[in-house]
Amino acid sequence: MDSPVKSGTVQYRQQFTVGPPDGGYGWFILLACFLVFGLTFGVIKAFGVFYMEIHGYFEATATGTSWITSIAVATIHCGAPMASALSARYSHRAVVMIGGLLSCVGMVAGAYAQNLVQLYITVGLLTGFGYALTWTPTVTMVGWYFEKRRPMANALASAGECIITFLFTPLFQLLVDHYSWRGAMLVLGGLQLNLCVCGMLLRPLNTPTKMPPKEGTVERTGKAQAQKARKAELWSKVLRYVDYTLITNPRFMVYSMFGVFAALGFFAPALFLVPYARSQGYQATALMSISAVLDLTGRVFFGWVANLHLVEMVQQLTATVILLGIVLLLCPLASSFLELAAFSSAYGLVYGATVSIHITVLAEVVGVQRLGSALGFFMLIRSSGGLLGPPIAGFLIDKMSDYGTGFLMAGVALLISALFLLLLHQMNRRAQGSARTGHV
Repeated sequence: MDSPVKSGTVQYRQQFTVGPPDGGYGWFILLACFLVFGLTFGVIKAFGVFYMEIHGYFEATATGTSWITSIAVATIHCGAPMASALSARYSHRAVVMIGGLLSCVGMVAGAYAQNLVQLYITVGLLTGFGYALTWTPTVTMVGWYFEKRRPMANALASAGECIITFLFTPLFQLLVDHYSWRGAMLVLGGLQLNLCVCGMLLRPLNTPTKMPPKEGTVERTGKAQAQKARKAELWSKVLRYVDYTLITNPRFMVYSMFGVFAALGFFAPALFLVPYARSQGYQATALMSISAVLDLTGRVFFGWVANLHLVEMVQQLTATVILLGIVLLLCPLASSFLELAAFSSAYGLVYGATVSIHITVLAEVVGVQRLGSALGFFMLIRSSGGLLGPPIAGFLIDKMSDYGTGFLMAGVALLISALFLLLLHQMNRRAQGSARTGHV
């Protein structure tokens, strides 16, 4: 008969060799991530409604006003590694719930701001850091719960961004019309508390990346040995999220450079679509809603296409990024409402196709075991693009007195980012060729 120690060790090993369920409780994790995407990046995309009101209230420049969202986006990116490390030290649930509270406090405090600097600190830094604490751990957990269905799961989760944008854009406009931008921001602060509910849904999954204890470990006694074991386990968990060796991975660094230039073009169009449409004399919220609906279509459809593995994931991403850059370059040609609606539709569709798979490509580059750490470092490196994109676009708008120049800047940045994807594809081909040669 097996000893209790040996039997317990076998059960422990079996517990840690269970792979991603690709379903089950994973659907609740997916729901939480869906809502987190909506209550973070969906709110940022719909913030264009507040942009016009704040721009006029403080009589600020386009550059000055755009710093609010750019600081928030950069803080999300810079805070990602810290969010990953805190999740390892404590728990994903606790970190996300704290992030939800910070997001609420930042928005409520921003409603009482007396100048732009106070908005930079409250909505930009405080709420942005809260978003970092909620978004990074939740997206990482989706990667743990899904393997075969990971492309589709990431696409469905990111769809929360466009659905919330579709719902919140007219809601924000209604609230601003009735209660001013300050009252609308107070309501938004209350809505941010739903991020805490998302945190409550999170439950850790036992994955193969956690190493079982060696036989005989449970037999060790003594306080010193127990403390040493706990420290070793904690250090192992932290390294899992703060894997600094990633900077020596050439493929990861090339993909991160794609992220920098892509971020320059990702966030400016959503911010300036509302003022651009109003400068042409048209209703902006309708265009945002059109864009959100097509965004949802692009995420779900192209996420499904990615799940079929008809082409390499990086090739699909390269094609959508190039198309997105071309669409943005064509935006200044739109003058009538129908042309703006066509642009909004094309932009939403291709944007959705792009963001639905970029996290999946990251998982392919580094492996799912290092996804938590890679996501944090990727976001940190990409933060420079997220920080500078809207202000650069705003600077060009101020100089040229034309909102169309902001879209031109974003389009050029995305086309440059596609060059790094082409380089990554060539690196993948060479690695595959070397592997085949080695096997021969």
